[in-house]
Amino acid sequence: MSPTSSTLLGQLATLLQNANHAIALTGAGISTPSGIPDFRSPDSGVWANVEDPMEIASIYAFRRWPQRFYTWLRPMAKLMLEAQPNAAHYALAKLEQHGFLKGVITQNIDLLHSKAGSQTVYEVHGHMRQLTCSACFATFAAETVLPRFLETGDVPYCPKCGGVLKPDVILFGEMMPIGVLNRAHQQTRLCDLMLVIGSSLEVAPAGDMPLLARQAGARVAIINLQVTHLDHIADLVIRADVLDVLPHLAEMLIG
Repeated sequence: MSPTSSTLLGQLATLLQNANHAIALTGAGISTPSGIPDFRSPDSGVWANVEDPMEIASIYAFRRWPQRFYTWLRPMAKLMLEAQPNAAHYALAKLEQHGFLKGVITQNIDLLHSKAGSQTVYEVHGHMRQLTCSACFATFAAETVLPRFLETGDVPYCPKCGGVLKPDVILFGEMMPIGVLNRAHQQTRLCDLMLVIGSSLEVAPAGDMPLLARQAGARVAIINLQVTHLDHIADLVIRADVLDVLPHLAEMLIG
């Protein structure tokens, strides 16, 4: 780590030590080292051969062409189910365990924060933990449905009524999970420090949360490889890989 990065890391550690209610907001950048691409990026590979994402990953397309949706989802679902948390996920779980973080708001649907041991996770874009019937709304654990889907590629249907099962992820054109979103917004208003980790902040409503936290009086620290449109409101910006920052931060604070 360069002298400049070490100085910034020290400043970040000080912010966390002085905070009474710190919360993390994570995006795709924390999961890409675990092999999960940013599915919103056209050049990630997930969108290969897809001219218009709205034709595949929207709630309207899902209802009309479920097989097309599941054909597109299959390789990504396999990646997510096989992926393991990386050192950055474990560092956040460790910071929560030792009282430096109150929880994690995440835009990711991959369950890696929970797998790493984080206890308080607000999944504002949904998750791959279960599927819900689009007809009778019965729910089913992913491990009881997805293995067969990954093997055959066939659309999973509800064993109770025959309706199409949908993963509990938020598609384009779909309402956000209001209960989770409300709790995430409550944390945004309560926190006195928000760590933005691996998020481009391009997607609302999560992308607006650092600004809302700032307006409520919180400090904001952004750790991201690329520039974000909210860098100018941050107290600290570290332009680095989260894998180079978070494990060192946890080591500095906890040992």
